[in-house]
Amino acid sequence: MTKIFEEKSRCCGCGGCAAACPFGAISMKADSEGFFYPRIDRKKCTDCGRCEAVCPLKEAKGESPEGKSLPAGHPQKAGKERVYMGAQAKEDSVRFASSSGGVFPVLAKEALSRGGVVFGAAMEEDGTVRHRAVGTPEELAALQKTKYVQSDLTGCFQKVRQYVTAGRPVLFSGLPCQCQAVKRYVGESDHLLLADLVCYGAPSAKIWKKYVRELEKKYGGRFLGFSFRDKREKNNGQTVSVKIGEREYVWPIRRDQFCRLYFWNVLLRPSCYRCRFCTVNRESDITMGDFWGIEKVKPEMEDQMGTSMVILHSEKAVRLWKTVEDRFRYFTCRKEDILQPRLCGPTDLPKRRRPVFLQLCRFMPLAAAERAVKRMGRKTAKKGGAP
Repeated sequence: MTKIFEEKSRCCGCGGCAAACPFGAISMKADSEGFFYPRIDRKKCTDCGRCEAVCPLKEAKGESPEGKSLPAGHPQKAGKERVYMGAQAKEDSVRFASSSGGVFPVLAKEALSRGGVVFGAAMEEDGTVRHRAVGTPEELAALQKTKYVQSDLTGCFQKVRQYVTAGRPVLFSGLPCQCQAVKRYVGESDHLLLADLVCYGAPSAKIWKKYVRELEKKYGGRFLGFSFRDKREKNNGQTVSVKIGEREYVWPIRRDQFCRLYFWNVLLRPSCYRCRFCTVNRESDITMGDFWGIEKVKPEMEDQMGTSMVILHSEKAVRLWKTVEDRFRYFTCRKEDILQPRLCGPTDLPKRRRPVFLQLCRFMPLAAAERAVKRMGRKTAKKGGAP
């Protein structure tokens, strides 16, 4: 009998299994923590195994929904060399509107110029984060900048496959698990280029929505937008901005409650604490993220406006880069130069704090739950225990 995962830490919530099921037997349902998991209708399930075949956390096997052979699951063919780089878009306006060095919008515009389609995460006015497809440069702004919320991929798998089958170039940007799910769902294709991100972990959409409601209550208006990495202070995006009603509010990222809890590790999906994609050995075409330690590797490029770390994994990626390289200030480097925590291993699990905090959030404001767990942490520290 088909069983998509043995335990929750073996499911990343991408929704690929639901998209792959030809009988509509799988739906994605949120649990009490706000994370989505597949639910199988046994009356509709035929045990065909396609859901398991596209799961990015399982070993690849079988065929995609289109009958194409699935990727072998090995991140790198023998003899292939990855390319490691640091890059900044030459256009200041492009870099200013991006979280890091502006690599994604340049790649995206190139894909669109070829008649292609770009998929990425966009935040809607109510704070919901969903992947969407865009076909014009004017629409790209919604896909730019980091969103520290797990995005909803409903409908995207089928759309990506339709465009690829029709021969249109597709650039899909997302978390590494999402990219791998798309790759297994669609199968190998020269028309599909996957760009994944260095990911700290996917936080609960339920807690994010709770935070949005609390912001609306605090500032007395309707939530209209949020930037996790605002660059107006020229501090590498260490500023947060939020639009409530007719007003905009700005504060340092370290003072933002949601971001503080996010980097406190208590909001992440169980699978994130054992993520197999926290390595340079990705199965995508391109990996992008902040270039940590740029001031040591290339100090003349550190201007507090962001530098991207880029890894080219495939020949497709190398070919695309050659067409856009004149739009960047960039340099190649060693693998050791680009390494950072989430390329060496997953985020640590706070075994005590996480379940207590998420339980308290069900009936307490976030600030109260945070204070309660901090008190618990201080007591634990005095006794010499683990957080």
